Amino acid sequence: MLNKYARAFFTRVLTPFAAFLLRRGVSPDAVTLIGTAGVMAGALAFFPRGEFFWGTIVITLFVFSDLVDGNMARQAGVSSRWGAFLDSTLDRVADSAVFGGIALWYAGTGNDNVLCAVAIFCLASGQVVSYTKARGEAIGLPVAVNGLVERAERLVITLVAAGLAGFHDFGVPGIDVLLPIALWVVAVGSLVTLGQRVVTVRREAAEADAAATPGSEATS
Repeated sequence: MLNKYARAFFTRVLTPFAAFLLRRGVSPDAVTLIGTAGVMAGALAFFPRGEFFWGTIVITLFVFSDLVDGNMARQAGVSSRWGAFLDSTLDRVADSAVFGGIALWYAGTGNDNVLCAVAIFCLASGQVVSYTKARGEAIGLPVAVNGLVERAERLVITLVAAGLAGFHDFGVPGIDVLLPIALWVVAVGSLVTLGQRVVTVRREAAEADAAATPGSEATS
């Protein structure tokens, strides 16, 4: 849902920056790699230590590379299957680092095995949600549904909650409860989205199989 409304806005905002990088000879693939490395560094260096505010700041600075690299490729006229593959693959790596860092916090100093398991579920379900769409499209189905919680929603909900929870270190009491709430919301939303996509693929597959079966056309 956020992709539909937010991506166009941020694309317009980031277009001048993308043009600036192109003039400096920076390639879209380099932006993809640097952005992913920055997200991983922010998530794995800060989150496992409970430094959610600064971790979120670092991640946010780099997460927009996902929009910048595609913008650069379009402006330069160099959009390619390789670029799309690299971008999609590294998105999964970045997402894993975010939820993995949170899981490490709860497995260690955070001392909450339930929330550690929820964070791991968010990590795994996010990968499966993406896989269902990719696999459905790979077998020739349109997978004409996005679902309740896509990647943008997962990241926004989690990072906003993590950033606000970080204010606990600055003396704001009780605000750290936002991160557990966000994790549960993302977990349930991802499960619903997975169900939506599986149901859609099943329906589309049945329709495609019926259309391909000889004599399946309606007769008068």
